[in-house]
Amino acid sequence: MMKPRLAVHKFTSCDGCQLAILNMGEELLTLADLVDIVHFAEAGPVEPEAQVDIAIVEGSVSTPDELERIKRVRENSNCLITIGACATTGGIQALRNHQDSSQWVSDIYPQAQFIQSLNTSTAIREHVRVDFELWGCPVNSRQVKAMLRSLLFGVSPIDEKSSLCLECKRQQNPCVVVTKQEPCMGPLTRTGCGALCPHFGKACFACYGPSETVNSHSLVKRYQGFGVSKEDMIRRFNHIQNNAAAYKESVINIARNFDE
Repeated sequence: MMKPRLAVHKFTSCDGCQLAILNMGEELLTLADLVDIVHFAEAGPVEPEAQVDIAIVEGSVSTPDELERIKRVRENSNCLITIGACATTGGIQALRNHQDSSQWVSDIYPQAQFIQSLNTSTAIREHVRVDFELWGCPVNSRQVKAMLRSLLFGVSPIDEKSSLCLECKRQQNPCVVVTKQEPCMGPLTRTGCGALCPHFGKACFACYGPSETVNSHSLVKRYQGFGVSKEDMIRRFNHIQNNAAAYKESVINIARNFDE
């Protein structure tokens, strides 16, 4: 039997999620035995127009070229998987969606006419059909391995949407909200990172995006009791996953109802 063909495509991003694949170590060699990696510029093979069974996409759509390229990736793929905050919500660069980014370009570059970019940074799903999203900034090797293992067995990958607080409990991490009275985004953030920051006594800053249930009203009321300002709370939502729908709605509600 022919091995499934795999491609890894990069759009606007920092490459951190691709490194999660490279960091699989010896298991990456095992993966190479199970699939035919035909395009993965970070690792060597370059064939961006190849027809593949599985396409993994890192990064947001931020340029006119990417707007056209993602359509070709979709046409050339049986299954399209997006990985990381940039691909699933637009990433930290989606903060430009709130402003006129053309002004920033003219302020930064002496010859702005040569800069080809869109005024927005958007998730892949806003332009083409996506079969599965792997959230995180960056995703980790464990997630990538679990996702690929499921696909190779012909089953749908597991979408980890439960609150990070459950992961903290499983690891017996002291709650930073209770012990330090620090505003932590864990109750509103999906698991997947292994509760890395709380494990070291730091508050979660929501790099894995919204959990299945986002009760931001109750959380904000709790943190008001710690003396957290409205501006600080909005900043916590307007971070890596600022373009996630649940977080955008939370920002609107905080701005409208914070002092009630």
